[in-house]
Order: sequence, then C-alpha cells, then structure tokens
Amino acid sequence: MSVKKRTWRLFATLAVLGLVAAACGDDDDDGGQAATDGGGDEGSIWVLLPDTASSDRWEQEDAPYFTEAFEAAGLSEGDDFTIVNAEGDAATQQSQAEQAIADGASVIVLTSLDTGSGATIIDQAKDAGVEVVEYDRFNTGGSGGAAYVSFDNVAVGAAMAEAVEPAIDALGVSPARVVELNGGEEDNNSFLFKQGYDETVQERVDAGDWELIADQFVPGWDNAEAQTLMEQILVDNNNDVDAVFAANDGLANSVINALEAAGVGPVPLSGQDATQAGIQNVLLGKQTVSVYKPIQDEAGVAAAIALALRSGDDIVEAAESYESQLASGGSDVSVIGIEAESGEPSDEAEGDGIVPYVALVPIGVTVDNVADTVIADEFRTVEELCTGEVASTDFCQQNS
Repeated sequence: MSVKKRTWRLFATLAVLGLVAAACGDDDDDGGQAATDGGGDEGSIWVLLPDTASSDRWEQEDAPYFTEAFEAAGLSEGDDFTIVNAEGDAATQQSQAEQAIADGASVIVLTSLDTGSGATIIDQAKDAGVEVVEYDRFNTGGSGGAAYVSFDNVAVGAAMAEAVEPAIDALGVSPARVVELNGGEEDNNSFLFKQGYDETVQERVDAGDWELIADQFVPGWDNAEAQTLMEQILVDNNNDVDAVFAANDGLANSVINALEAAGVGPVPLSGQDATQAGIQNVLLGKQTVSVYKPIQDEAGVAAAIALALRSGDDIVEAAESYESQLASGGSDVSVIGIEAESGEPSDEAEGDGIVPYVALVPIGVTVDNVADTVIADEFRTVEELCTGEVASTDFCQQNS
C-alpha cells in the first residue's frame, strides 16, 4: 500500500480505543475476558518511560493516559500491559526492555533516554520479533521502529518563536540580545525544536535585529545544569539578556530562577509541555508561552497503534478509520515519515530506512488563551493553577 502524506481527524481517545478493542475481538460482559477473547495469545504491551527528572509529564500524564487507554480496550495491567520508568538510567531501561521480551511482549512503546541506547533496544526487540512504537522521542542510528508517534517537533519550536518574537519586538531594543537554551544533544527532538525556533532567530539575526549571544544544549535536559548554564551566561554578558528560547518548561523555570537571583527580568521566554509550573509562570508573566502538546492525544494514538500492532493490523489503515476528533478537540494529525538514520522528517511515510511518523499538531499557550486550551481540555484545572501568588493574577481572579 503506497502511503503519501495524509491528514485526518481522529476519534476521542476512548472511542478510538473502543473501536480498536472491538477489532481485536468480541467484548463480552465478563470484564477482563474481552482481552482473552480478543487475542490472549497476542502478547503483552510494555511501555518504557524515561525518567521523572526531565519533566513531571511522564508519570503524571503519560502513564495514567496509557493505563486509561489500555483498560478501555479491555486489557488488564500486569497481565496484558505493563508501564515502567527507568528513572534516568539507560542500563535500567535496557533491563526493562529485556524483561519485556522475556515476558513475551508483542509490542514495546519506547521513550528512550538517549538515541544510542534507544536504537539498541529497538534492534534487540526486532530481533526477538517484538514490534516497537517510538514514543515522543525518536532514536537515530538504528533500524527504526514500526512507527513513531510524537508531535510535529519542528512546529513545537516554531510555536515558541511565534509567541516570543512579538514579545521581543515590543521591547523596542535593537539589537535584542537573545539566548537559546536547547534540550539535551542525546535527544533528537532537541535539534528539531531548535530547528523550529532557530529559523526565526537566524532570520532576525541576519537582519541585524537580534544578536544570538549564547546557544547552549543542556545535557540530559537537566534542570539544575540549565540553571548553572544560565547563571554563567548572565555573568558572561553582565546580565544583559533580553530574551531566552528555552526548550521546555523545566528549562524555562531554571532560567527564571537564574534571572531572579541576578535581579534581571522577566524577559520574553519560551517553554513547552504545559506543566502546572509552566502555565503558572505564564500567568505570572514570567514566561511568554508554553507549547501545549495534548498528551492525552499523543498517548491515545500511541496506544491505538500499539493495539493494532498487537493484533497484526495495518497501523495506517487503522488510523484512517478514525475520522473524528482527538480527545483535546484541537489537533489534526499527519502521517509523514522520518529517516531512521538521520531523524529528519520526510514527506514519504514508507520506504527503505523510513519509519511512519504520526505527527500531532502542538498549540502555543499564552496568558490570552489558557482558558480556551489547557483548561477547556481539562488538561489543567483552575484549582491547581490558582495557588500561592498565582491566585492574585487577573486570570485567577476572573475564573476562581
């Protein structure tokens, strides 16, 4: 089947998974029996998450959404699916992958700690006949999984630039002194995020409007290291920093800590993941934008693809049958491709060295659209955001 670039609307997550479950087998009334009837010999699904340090999303968002999705499809935790976290240790994640293979898993959903160890896990799993869905982070240098599910990572960086650029222009400073604080070089996404915002940065630098005074990758997305790097950037530049492109909310918060300690700021500042702290910083005016990647959509689509692989169904044909809205009601999805060796997106979704890439559309969240995005989707609540000093913001005063 020749697959070109396609865009479609998907069902709400539970509806999607309900259809997948129905495709797997008849849903009887006797509870967990549905999974057995649908394919008890189809093997289990293991989800390997990376850590809790780089972002709180992995345990607070992804793990519960996967659990909800698999249980909605009639699977039981411990028997039909297992979710584990490597807590930042590549050797632990390798051991978890080996355990999944030994356990008879048919599908591994992998968010790796680095591309090297991730590629090793993929190749080892494939040698054992286990399908791999690369989730959120892509692993270059290996043979590639059966599918890659993530957001359009270049578009994530572009959404940062879309919000931060006018905020920098509003400063009336020329040239504006700009910092790029990128994610870890071991994560291919870091380069894609950077590609997204760097296009705007370089255009404005070439025009003489901005000066890029620092361009740093943060090893392992480590927030403590990010704060140290930002503190040194401030020292090296006599605190003369006008704006920062930080690659996620954790790094952004580290930037805020460094700026406040130096008596500087706030400055135009980006982030992503729409974490509680990130959105609170947006409401406080300390952060310009947090790019919202509806994790319920990402996990729901990845779970649906894992279930299709478990049943031996074609993942593209399965996806094309979901002609409705995602759980967030906000994003379209494109199936493109990504090159296994380089990690570069491709318009072709199949071919030698190409992994089908299910790319979701991210949403930039600023103080102006918090209510219409993360609150409307129930990804965040007014109650969790409007605590401490945030409670006195205009948003909280109007919505509490």
